[in-house]
Amino acid sequence: MTETTQPPADAPYRDASRPVAERVADLLARMTLEEKAGQLFQTMIEVGEGGTLSEGPSAMGVPATTDMLVKRQMTHFNVLAAPATAREFAAWHNRLQELAASTRLGIPVTVSSDPRHAFTDNPGTALLSGPFSQWPETLGLAATRDERLVEEHADAARREYLAVGIRTALHPQVDLATEPRWARANGTFGEDAELTGRMGAAYVRGFQATGDVAREAGLPGTFGTRSVSTMTKHFPGGGPQQDGEDPHFAYGREQVYPGGRFAEHLEPFKDLLAAGTRQMMPYYGMPVGLDVDGASIEEVGFGFNKQVLTGLLREQLGFDGIICTDWGLVSDAEIMGRPFPARAWGVEHLAPIDRVDKILAAGADQLGGEACPELVVELVRAGRVAEARLDESVARLLREKFELGLFDDARYVDLDAAEAVVGHPDLVAAGRRAQSRSVTLLASAADGAARLPLARGLRVYVEGAADAEAPETLETLSGATVVDTPAEADVALLRLKAPYEDRGPGFEGFFHAGSLDFPADVVAHVAEVAAQVPTVVDVYLDRPAILAPVLEALGDRGSLVVNFGASTPALLDALTGVVPPEGRLPFDLPRSTAAVEASREDVPFDTADPLFRFGHGLSV
Repeated sequence: MTETTQPPADAPYRDASRPVAERVADLLARMTLEEKAGQLFQTMIEVGEGGTLSEGPSAMGVPATTDMLVKRQMTHFNVLAAPATAREFAAWHNRLQELAASTRLGIPVTVSSDPRHAFTDNPGTALLSGPFSQWPETLGLAATRDERLVEEHADAARREYLAVGIRTALHPQVDLATEPRWARANGTFGEDAELTGRMGAAYVRGFQATGDVAREAGLPGTFGTRSVSTMTKHFPGGGPQQDGEDPHFAYGREQVYPGGRFAEHLEPFKDLLAAGTRQMMPYYGMPVGLDVDGASIEEVGFGFNKQVLTGLLREQLGFDGIICTDWGLVSDAEIMGRPFPARAWGVEHLAPIDRVDKILAAGADQLGGEACPELVVELVRAGRVAEARLDESVARLLREKFELGLFDDARYVDLDAAEAVVGHPDLVAAGRRAQSRSVTLLASAADGAARLPLARGLRVYVEGAADAEAPETLETLSGATVVDTPAEADVALLRLKAPYEDRGPGFEGFFHAGSLDFPADVVAHVAEVAAQVPTVVDVYLDRPAILAPVLEALGDRGSLVVNFGASTPALLDALTGVVPPEGRLPFDLPRSTAAVEASREDVPFDTADPLFRFGHGLSV
């Protein structure tokens, strides 16, 4: 019978000298049904003012910390925006662990995070870097083709994560970006399966401290107390969304395979399983008309799909790690003051408790973005779900905590160490250099001041630099003289962002979707500046863009480069050859909207006559 009293101080699960399997079994036997149910949920959490525990609810709908940890007995949380300093972050983490330690069993919290080391500002997919070092997006890492750099990036992020107590990375994302309009391309490694598999595997080794970089630093090279667990997503590949729309929203729920390339989208996941990724997240998408090995796949979101999670991932691919659904499959919510329905695609008609039942039956261990353990308790007490089924998943989740050292010395972090590690000048410099390396030169001026590399000390007219990149800062960091007008300049630098359709206010507006065409006024402005002074146009690509009109507007005195996350100083380092740009495109750049619309969502490199092909990139 399950105990409900306080376990003794010498309980076997508290003894670090015992085997993990023995500790898991001892703790599991002591847990109540409610305590087990709490482990099956992972949702967002926020940092309060000055590193305090948040009392919620927030604009993102996040409840109070005490409510989730004590009342609902949850111990897995995805932390949202970072506080201003690493010390505050670390102090918050320790307060959170102290609260967890005060509960009956003292099960420590596992803190997770979406990517937070690059430039994305979509809170549904990634976070601004804040006090952490800043690197290019994964598209930029892929553009370098350098597996060692990817592992070094992941190792740097691992060290900064560890310093503030983040122990699970809700990444990497190894979907193939085969639909150019898809808003999630920015988190991928592009549209090539082989490149994605190689880069993704290096990313896993870096975060989990199992590769050469970790061993060279004196670590054992095995998963353990110095690791950050990786949750690879979005199984079995979230790229082929119908018309490029994203399944965060009902109009994007359908995932289609008109070219029959399901197996190709699966390939990178096999590479990351071989690299030892510990966790897997299925996507929201609902496969339509999909047959695998002669069997029709149920048309429900992948998080509800037993054929995919149990049949394919568990049984065929042999995965025994943690499966956590994507966020919000069960409960309708309100985010930023607007309704946000559950992403229960294909099972919208089911009540929340029935959705939970179907997710557990499919083989998932944990429900992401949900905080309703009472529904699991109700299912067990009604005889619809066996408690033994919960035990399978809870054992996996507890095993991860034990192997990460969270029950032992790794529960708390050192505030001084956090301050020293996060944003260390060496890491910041490495990130900036990687930004420069990932810049991709598409077309260079035949001659004149815009021909690359640019001469240092030029008078530069700059548009589109970040607010923090004031002229005096750019001059100090790059050696350029920044002037106020094109007429005063030797060369102009116009920084643009890939175009997208405005989807209105609220959460939906963060997803850059729809048309890839630049507005006519943007193209006209490029032509106007280029007519006055040799011009370099730089475009930040968070997904492909149709660049033919921009290239034409530049004329033969202009150069065209793209970046995948680079500050203006890092870009100027690349343009002047201080850190030569090495980027090669991680996807095709289509020539026209008509070519995109005619392409098949699941087929790589399927737009007719692309302007620039995968792998294109000139040397300086």
